[in-house]
Amino acid sequence: MIMQISGTREPIVTPVAIKDLRPPQITVGMREVDEKRRKWRQQKGEKGGKFLGEHMIPVVLGPNRRNYVIDHHHLARALHEEGVKHILVTVVSDLSSLEKDAFMVVLDNRGWMHPFDSEGKRRDYAAIPKAIKDLDDDPFRSLAGELRRAGGYAKDTTPFSEFLWADFLRRRIGRKTVEADFDAALNRALKEAKGDAAGYLPGWCGSVTD
Repeated sequence: MIMQISGTREPIVTPVAIKDLRPPQITVGMREVDEKRRKWRQQKGEKGGKFLGEHMIPVVLGPNRRNYVIDHHHLARALHEEGVKHILVTVVSDLSSLEKDAFMVVLDNRGWMHPFDSEGKRRDYAAIPKAIKDLDDDPFRSLAGELRRAGGYAKDTTPFSEFLWADFLRRRIGRKTVEADFDAALNRALKEAKGDAAGYLPGWCGSVTD
C-alpha cells in the first residue's frame, strides 16, 4: 500500500521498462498474478492503453535512479508474464541521493519494504530479487487476497496488510492444504478470520458466534 509523503508535489509520470523495476519484497502470490493476467487479456487491444493509463505503478527512486515498486507488484508481474514491455510509473518520492545501505533502511522504516520469504521468515536485504520476474511464490499471499475478496476482512491502507494476513494464515493452515485444495483452505481461512485471534490484523471485521 502507498503511504502519504509529507511535502510530496504532483507526481511525475513516466514510462519504464518492466524488466528494470526493482521489487522491495521477496514474494508475490502467483494465483493473484494469474488472475491479473486473465483480466489483462480482457483489456488488451483497444482497451489496453486506457487500462495501463489507469493503473500506474507507484515507485520510489533509489540509488542510480532505479525505480523501486511500492505497490501493484502483482500487476507488474502479470504484465511482464503477458509480454508487456513498458508501463507507466508515478514517482512518489525521490531518494536517489542516498547510498544503497541508507536507502534500504529508509524503505524498511517507511513501510515500503517486505523482506520476508515464502515461509514468512525475515531475510537480509540481499535476498530481495533485483527484478519483478524473480519474485518467489507465496501461496498464503494468494490465500490472503482471496480471503479479502470473499469478505473475510476489509481492504485496509496498512502497508502490506495482505502479507500480515498471509502470515496469520500460515500459522494455522498447512501449506499442502493450500496447494492441493485451495477451496478447502479458503473455507478454513474464513473461519479463522472471524475469530478473536485475528483481532489485531488490519481490516478485521469482528468475531462471529454460532
